Amino acid sequence: MELQELKIGRKTARVPIIQGGMGVGVSRFRLAGAVAKEGGVGMISSAQIGYDEPDFEADVQGCNARSIQKHVALAKQQADGGLVGVNIMVALQHYAEHVKAAVCAGADLIACGAGLPVDLPELVKDSDTAIAPIISTKKAASVILRMWDKKYKRTADLLVVEGPKAGGHLGFSHSALCDIPALSYDEEIKEIIREKRIYEQKYGVLIPVVVGGGIFDQSDIRHVMELGADGVQIASRFVATKECDASMAYKQAYVQAKEEDIAIINSPVGMPGRAIRNAFIRKAEQGQIPVTKCFHCIKKCNPKETAYCITQALVNAVKGNLDEGLIFCGANVGRITEITDVATLMRELATGS
Repeated sequence: MELQELKIGRKTARVPIIQGGMGVGVSRFRLAGAVAKEGGVGMISSAQIGYDEPDFEADVQGCNARSIQKHVALAKQQADGGLVGVNIMVALQHYAEHVKAAVCAGADLIACGAGLPVDLPELVKDSDTAIAPIISTKKAASVILRMWDKKYKRTADLLVVEGPKAGGHLGFSHSALCDIPALSYDEEIKEIIREKRIYEQKYGVLIPVVVGGGIFDQSDIRHVMELGADGVQIASRFVATKECDASMAYKQAYVQAKEEDIAIINSPVGMPGRAIRNAFIRKAEQGQIPVTKCFHCIKKCNPKETAYCITQALVNAVKGNLDEGLIFCGANVGRITEITDVATLMRELATGS
């Protein structure tokens, strides 16, 4: 199967593969820039992106805003004209500031999940940055497209559809994620595609649909393309690459994980998530892990009540302190057996060999 280019607003990716944004610190400029250079869309996660800046604890928001601009610039330097985007969670306390920093840095795309980005068009107005809501249901697609149409007289440049096999925070119930029948999500994808055609016709534009969650190889890519998707979002496989910004210990956790090591957890973000079961998750299951410092990351988090500090858990993991860290992953992490490089992986995904 020959993959076609992916048009996103006024820009085009040679390969219709978006590397999913992974935080904290898992996808920054090294990974995103390498994917963009190979023709895909490299995505930087803005979530606590400045975690390793020397003044991070004293000025969390300042470090994050500076780091968004720094990492977008560095990724673009190595992208050789490829597209670089930023993944920004709506649930972040400083979501709007992150969007503005990404626009200022010249991000080609902003994709927003963990909530509906109702005001995203306003935050990027008068810029060339394309925008994409990350949604999981036809209902969510309908709500956000209708809102943008009514309030801003515009529509999305792209829809990112995350299915129940994705990693990290997920837009499904805990019980649904624990029992995923094969191919049960196909009809939802078709419904979302039918819904977006209403706005394509109204605005005379194309709204590509990119599907993520459990996309592992070219057979998975072919399957969602046959459903009508225009591209795919892949995250977990890019963790096991030399260019991934996480520590080698983090990457090895992916290589060593088996299917039975995957857990569905309740995240302090207020959504269920998929992660590798380890000493940290077992400790969290025994009761609250006291929060010693609040990093003011999530809007709805109460440090006195939350099960643990998700910022500290994710920072620990990306640095390699896995016993004290949360390691998000997709449903197919057990199929990853080696660390490769981005060029080799992109070639495998694009050609099947």
